[in-house]
Amino acid sequence: MMKKLLKNNTILDQFSSQKGQIAVLIDPDKFSNALELKKLLKKVHFAKVDYLFVGGSTVSRNTFMDVIKLIKENCSIPVVIFPGASHQISEDADALLYLSLLSGRNSDYLIGQHVLSAHEVYDMNVEIIPTAYLLIEGGTKSSVAYVSQTTPIPSDKETIIVNTAKAGILQGKKLLYLDAGSGAKNHVPKEIVNKLLELDTPIIIGGGIRTKESIEELSQANVVVIGNKIEEEIDFLLDIYQYIKARN
Repeated sequence: MMKKLLKNNTILDQFSSQKGQIAVLIDPDKFSNALELKKLLKKVHFAKVDYLFVGGSTVSRNTFMDVIKLIKENCSIPVVIFPGASHQISEDADALLYLSLLSGRNSDYLIGQHVLSAHEVYDMNVEIIPTAYLLIEGGTKSSVAYVSQTTPIPSDKETIIVNTAKAGILQGKKLLYLDAGSGAKNHVPKEIVNKLLELDTPIIIGGGIRTKESIEELSQANVVVIGNKIEEEIDFLLDIYQYIKARN
């Protein structure tokens, strides 16, 4: 079993293969209606996004699994679980970001949630990606900060951010995920991304990304995640389409 966990690196390799890839984040609580979700999937296919991330702060297990299954039945884009809690897992997905919230000091999100799910996750036929998850201050209190009861790292504290990322890598994390949080006013600064590039570990950036210019600004990250903006304005996928067309 351990060999499977170590050798199955398809999605991680894809993350590493290119800068400026795009993921659309789907919160199952907001897209539990099958018809609305299918409409979204048609548009993300047209936009040629690279990944679909699925997760939320309050979604139930049944809703989560139903949404993952529906996506896989109607979409060929890789599905990556971005879990908000231990029950947000599904063997229908392509990969699971095994997140440790290293920016906070709440043991439940450092290891507690992992212990609750470990027995089931260990035997799942899903790529598991150990991920250092850092919440960065984005100008508003995010759902992640509220639910996890942790304080984000201020975005101007570059040394703390970089050293936290280094600690994650030394612990064996294969991926860095910096998140300004759902509904953030400001995204993670590009200067932070540029500094983290020196660590030679794939970088994912999410939260507060609301314009094509912001995507371009953060395009040195391996993956840029768009969530709230598409929920508010689904036609933003046209801007993403134009960005991806130019990128390719």
